[in-house]
Amino acid sequence: MATPRSVAFHTLGCKLNFAETSSVKRLFENDGYSVVPYDSEADVYVLNTCSVTENADRECRKSVRQVHRQNPQARIVVMGCYAQLKPTEIAEIEGVDLVLGAAEKFNILQYLHALEAVPQRTAVHAGDIQLANTFHPAYSHGDRTRTFLKIQDGCDYKCTFCTIPKARGKSRSAPIPEIISQAKQIGQSGIREIVLTGVNIGDFGNGTSVIEGQRPKKEALFIDLIQALEDVEEINRFRISSIEPNLCTNEIISFVAQSSKFMPHFHMPLQSGHNDILRSMKRRYLRELYAERVETIRQLIPHACIGVDVITGFPRESDLHFEDTFRFLRDLEIDYIHAFTYSERKDTPAAAMPDIVPVQVRRERSQALRQLSLKKKHSHYQRHLGETRHVLLEKGPDAEHLYGFTDNYIKILIQAPISRVNSIGPITLDHIISHGDEILVAANA
Repeated sequence: MATPRSVAFHTLGCKLNFAETSSVKRLFENDGYSVVPYDSEADVYVLNTCSVTENADRECRKSVRQVHRQNPQARIVVMGCYAQLKPTEIAEIEGVDLVLGAAEKFNILQYLHALEAVPQRTAVHAGDIQLANTFHPAYSHGDRTRTFLKIQDGCDYKCTFCTIPKARGKSRSAPIPEIISQAKQIGQSGIREIVLTGVNIGDFGNGTSVIEGQRPKKEALFIDLIQALEDVEEINRFRISSIEPNLCTNEIISFVAQSSKFMPHFHMPLQSGHNDILRSMKRRYLRELYAERVETIRQLIPHACIGVDVITGFPRESDLHFEDTFRFLRDLEIDYIHAFTYSERKDTPAAAMPDIVPVQVRRERSQALRQLSLKKKHSHYQRHLGETRHVLLEKGPDAEHLYGFTDNYIKILIQAPISRVNSIGPITLDHIISHGDEILVAANA
């Protein structure tokens, strides 16, 4: 049987998944495959999965069935977090040929070639997650303006709602020289901005977690990495994707405040604004520390953008708990909120907790936070109208307009030719407009 020569990819979940899909895509390209869109006919379909919520699992199953109906002769490969956590469940989906866990997904060609040599239905390779102890570099590819660069993988935290440690293994990182080399290579390809991504990037390095005021015995810390990246001439801008508040130290905030390359944009997961719920979640901070981090950022970088993750409807979250979280967020000087509706995950401590919140109540609370987020974002945009800020321009909604992001993460729309894509320059923020389901700032060159 001839080796298939076309492959299509679909990615669910986080930016780390997108970075890893891009790296796997390059493996196929180097092996002679042509990459085609996922909605077109291909010989092989690769689905990189997430398993943070039940909805992510459901989306995976739906995608597999749709592809199999449209192209029943194609090989379907499912890899990623869902594949690691529930390989047998995935193998039972009609049409799936190959299931690869966390330690196996970067050997996808080897497993696929073996499948072609000895045809069989559904080969499963998802070993003990403890075997996922090596770091595989990855970065996204396809956007001319920015890329997501994987610097860390896995997590040693034990949050009661989370399956990531079981899906990705222990925390591990790339050596700083390797990351610097990748950043230079990315810059030489013409990309202007790198977003540092991982599962728990503040825990970068090897050894124990960062303790405020103490330097643990690590080969390097996250602060060492960003200080080294500051000197990479090939890249104009860096962003920190998401960092735990207990790991977003004053040293990191102070560095970003004076940096010429790291953007004034912090995304810190909160998950709940009530300490009782934070303790039930086994988060490594209380809301007082979170408020201190926000205050420090505002003092040192008044124009910074601060984003927050929040989970609604965690077990035992009463109306009073949620109202306290809502007030905390309302009064906090943050700029947007990503609200996630709690979803039970099998084999997590939270799944066995009593006092379950009805799903409809969880959704209503999420919607309330999304409305608050819209107000916060509007205020953030409003504060900076009339300013001239540097913007990285990217492809827009039509031939006459481009999108772009300011240093402090304001999304703009500007009338400009396509030739200005991937340019960075001063743009004046004029007025706020509605654009589909989001708000933007109309800007002038």
